[in-house]
Amino acid sequence: MGQATDLTSLGDPTRARILRLIRDSDDGRMLVGHLANALDLRQPTVSHHMKALREDGVVVREPDGRRVWYSIADDHAERVDALLGGAERRASPPDLDRIVAALAQRFRGVFSSETVRAKVVESYELLASGSDSPMLASRTAAFAAARLNALEGAEARSSGTPTVLFVCVQNAGRSQIAAGILRQLAGDRVTVWTAGSAPAGDVRGSIVATLDEIGVPLGGEFPKPLTDDMVRAADVVITMGCGDACPIYPGRRYLDWELEDPVGKSPDRIRAIRDDIETRVRALMADLIVEHGSDLRNK
Repeated sequence: MGQATDLTSLGDPTRARILRLIRDSDDGRMLVGHLANALDLRQPTVSHHMKALREDGVVVREPDGRRVWYSIADDHAERVDALLGGAERRASPPDLDRIVAALAQRFRGVFSSETVRAKVVESYELLASGSDSPMLASRTAAFAAARLNALEGAEARSSGTPTVLFVCVQNAGRSQIAAGILRQLAGDRVTVWTAGSAPAGDVRGSIVATLDEIGVPLGGEFPKPLTDDMVRAADVVITMGCGDACPIYPGRRYLDWELEDPVGKSPDRIRAIRDDIETRVRALMADLIVEHGSDLRNK
């Protein structure tokens, strides 16, 4: 069986549809004949795709008498979920009017209801384009609130509270690890945001588990797209493998951390990446204390 490192075989949309059907089936496995019927394809065509997926190690073959079942390989399940999005489906669209009303109340005297609505609608569209999470309504509210807070970034900076933005590609691994650790160390002395140049549907379970081992909760954190308003409001922007996707604005401190991507890595390797990130975050925290002096120490 081949050893896939980047799952490039999944660039074929038919294979992505095959994997979605397998993953979302009642028992997580399907026969070639059933797949052919569901996709309205000939069985030899489906068999060709299954062979490619098997060679990449994405699916496993389970003989059952004359029948052969196919299921997603355990060591690739997380990466397949990241590609396809969450397995659950939304029952109904978010009630954007209620989200707008709640945030308009929260930001009364700061932003007009029209500004709030524009941010809510735009935030929903950005999230919905890359995720089918059943939590899209609450994520829209949280993302819109963060972006509205970002518009008040000048006030946060003048009060002595620094804002740090961590950016990686999918906002599901490295940036979430760094943000979780910094929140744990700094509490409310530092405002911490994360974003991704191409956000995934959810934070990877392996990342949540690795942080939980050291007592760092992620709570309701989720991947968010990178927006100009968050970069503009940040004092420090730390990028992790996202290239030149992050816009550059004067007056911000930019750092690029060269870190290994934890996607598809073993638990021990993810722990090593986590510990490397923790060392960097602790050094960053020390720098912030020096830069912001007693304002940060005494909060």
